[in-house]
Amino acid sequence: MALRHDLMVVWMAQRGHLFPWVPVMLACGIAFYFALPVEPGLPIYGVAAAVTIAAALLGVRLGAGGRPLAFALALFAAGVCVAGARANMLAEPKIGFRYYGPIEGRIVGIDRSGSDALRLTLDRVVLARMDPARTPSRVRVSLHGDGPHVTPRPGLTVILTGHLSPPGGPVEPGGFDFQRHAWFQRLGAVGYTRTPVLALAPPASGQFLFKTRMALSERIKAALPGETGGFAATIMSGDRSGVGQDTLTSLRIANLAHLLAISGLHMGLLAGVVFGGLRLTLAAIPWLALRLPAKKIAAVGALIAASFYLALSGGNVATERAFVMVCVMLCAVLADRRALSLRGVAIAAVIMLFLRPEALLGPGFQMSFAATTALIATYNAMRDHEVPLGPRWLRPVLAVLITSIVAGLATAPIAAAHFNLFSHYGLIANLLSVPLMSALIMPMAVLAVLLMPLGLDWLAFWPMGLALDWIVSVAHWTASLDGARGTVPRPSPVVLPLMAMGALFAIIWQGRLRLVGVVPLCAGLLIWTQTTRPDVLISETGGLVGVMTPEGRALSAPRGAGFVAMNWLENDGDAAEQAAAFKRWDNLALTDWPVLALRGKRAAASLTNCAPETLVVLSVDAAPKPDLPCRVLTPKRMKTTGAIALYRTGNGVRQVTAREISGDRLWNRPAARRPRQ
Repeated sequence: MALRHDLMVVWMAQRGHLFPWVPVMLACGIAFYFALPVEPGLPIYGVAAAVTIAAALLGVRLGAGGRPLAFALALFAAGVCVAGARANMLAEPKIGFRYYGPIEGRIVGIDRSGSDALRLTLDRVVLARMDPARTPSRVRVSLHGDGPHVTPRPGLTVILTGHLSPPGGPVEPGGFDFQRHAWFQRLGAVGYTRTPVLALAPPASGQFLFKTRMALSERIKAALPGETGGFAATIMSGDRSGVGQDTLTSLRIANLAHLLAISGLHMGLLAGVVFGGLRLTLAAIPWLALRLPAKKIAAVGALIAASFYLALSGGNVATERAFVMVCVMLCAVLADRRALSLRGVAIAAVIMLFLRPEALLGPGFQMSFAATTALIATYNAMRDHEVPLGPRWLRPVLAVLITSIVAGLATAPIAAAHFNLFSHYGLIANLLSVPLMSALIMPMAVLAVLLMPLGLDWLAFWPMGLALDWIVSVAHWTASLDGARGTVPRPSPVVLPLMAMGALFAIIWQGRLRLVGVVPLCAGLLIWTQTTRPDVLISETGGLVGVMTPEGRALSAPRGAGFVAMNWLENDGDAAEQAAAFKRWDNLALTDWPVLALRGKRAAASLTNCAPETLVVLSVDAAPKPDLPCRVLTPKRMKTTGAIALYRTGNGVRQVTAREISGDRLWNRPAARRPRQ
């Protein structure tokens, strides 16, 4: 009885602090859906919906002790239903073969690829000799070659001759699943062209926001030429096409890439500048200040400005999360409630998970909410314990320092897990850059928009450009320092969930029991340190083979399949380039792995004999001699398995395929017709 009483006391102590667990349980259901090896059918969704309703009704009838558990079960089942509904709603056809020929479509997106080429996203796609019901609704084409290409404009219908292929699967078993990412982007094919892009029809009506965003971007680039204008266009309109890959890489190494994303920092600064400006303006007019609720009027004005910023920026996940947080904060001001709290973060997370459940798996969602949750928890603890910040003049400096440290610690594991990158000098770079973003760049951005109708926006762009030049120079300087870039291997899939649940339990749970959250947090770190990388990796096309050697992974080709090579090396925690990794191939005998990689038809035809223990990988679908004693892998065979990983075990060799890990899901099934609307 005493133990039961103690448990009830602990449980009752959580009353009033349980709402932040709502998005956690909803996220667990969404994660469960994406982890399933087989796509659920209608019976499974029916059971999940029934569990949601039954558990919610049971929670209403139960007492305070059992109600949270019933609601937790209801939220978990609801997460499965929400994720499944979203995935099925976005069903669109994709091509199932390599296509070469004319491509016609309307421009709905302009950005840059990983190879620094201009990239167009097209809808209303027309492909030669292809049934419209099987034609992808959207394709993405990178523009290579010298052109000449027509100047891309929103809504412009273009025609080109290019290569298209289905979205590729994971580059290794358990790796980033581009097929899943493309499914939720409604991309049915990706490819490139080396021929000119021609205008077929001028932009028609519609796409007001996209056209406005690109027009603003062009205005900014005209006022601030070069990558400075591209940086300014990115933070003001969301157009990233003006920032080159070298600058992006330097920003990532310096841990300043978050300044490019329109996220909480930019949205909060914009809303804060508008809120503070309106409130000061009203306060400067005594007649208005005495008769009107200046604080609430300023909140409404900031909400309108934030809504316009969201619409203009294109609305990616980080921007939507930031907008929801700003809305919650400003609505709290209107309701005379505390503006910043874990409850507000939870409301934003619930809204985002219902709108875009797939965002849970992306680094943008994870890093945004990790940083926001950690910052609010830290400042709440400092307020509750009355931690002094020194004299008034020192408080802003300490606030920036604390914010950078807390946000950096909260997001570092997530960034390292997704990008295999750890910035050793990120804190220094942020201290040198973030204050300028807060004090100068965002206020000047707001002022520039206000001055544009008068043609005086250059007055704001000039100091803004100087500040952006400083940030870019800090990024390049930081990236050039010895040891600036640290690399870590890709962790096991259980590591981030373990660390996240441990950190959330330590933050949300009330009482000394919260220290239990340290256990899964440390367990995740321990598992990460014991990461074992595959001894052999084979790409799904057979064009690249990677074998682990004492020097690092040796690659079978010095160029080609660059995206696959880059991901393999980064996942190993190896900073080498593909050409350097190819030089290790000569030392392959040191690994005792008899692997033979043959590229092209002529090399495949030369295969007349091989040892029984040899693994032969062909890059073409040539039919080997039937009596060969060795094992031969061809692209046709690997089309059903995807990328392959081999591990040496005590009992021999263990093979893991990408398809075994990703399972039979909507996004990796064969091409299908467009469903009836």
